[in-house]
Amino acid sequence: MAIELLNRLIMFVALWLAQVLILNRIHLFDVATPLLYVFFVITFRRSSPKWQILLWCFALGLLIDVFSNTPGLAAGTMTLMAVVQPYLLELFVPRDSADNLASSAATLGVGKFFILCTVMVSLYCLVFYALETFNFFNWAHWLLRAAGSAILTLVLIVAIESVRSK
Repeated sequence: MAIELLNRLIMFVALWLAQVLILNRIHLFDVATPLLYVFFVITFRRSSPKWQILLWCFALGLLIDVFSNTPGLAAGTMTLMAVVQPYLLELFVPRDSADNLASSAATLGVGKFFILCTVMVSLYCLVFYALETFNFFNWAHWLLRAAGSAILTLVLIVAIESVRSK
């Protein structure tokens, strides 16, 4: 249990620092920004209490907001992802699997894990940029930003997961 908490804390700090110090400065074609901290919510175990997922995700979102000048956007969207994650994970986990199953490419399989990441990252990007824009007058630009950021984030998640699983 203590090792799990330490691993979660290290991942929390690493993703927070990577996002704040490096990834927030990347704006590919002035459209796509990688939002790698979404990977944090994807990796929670099946048996993790929902309140614990909510607290961790809200805290990470709040820290991202404080250092990225996005008041409440990341915190609200990460909290939404924390609510949705256990239910989406149940769709991809076999019914007879262990309760403490961690979501990764090694445990779920590459295909299921990639689909889970795609759904969660796409939902996150759509909600995040909808809240940031807060209007639908330029919906093509909103969709372009959400799709570009989702693709860039998925590429980074697949790269991290390929290293992590070995």
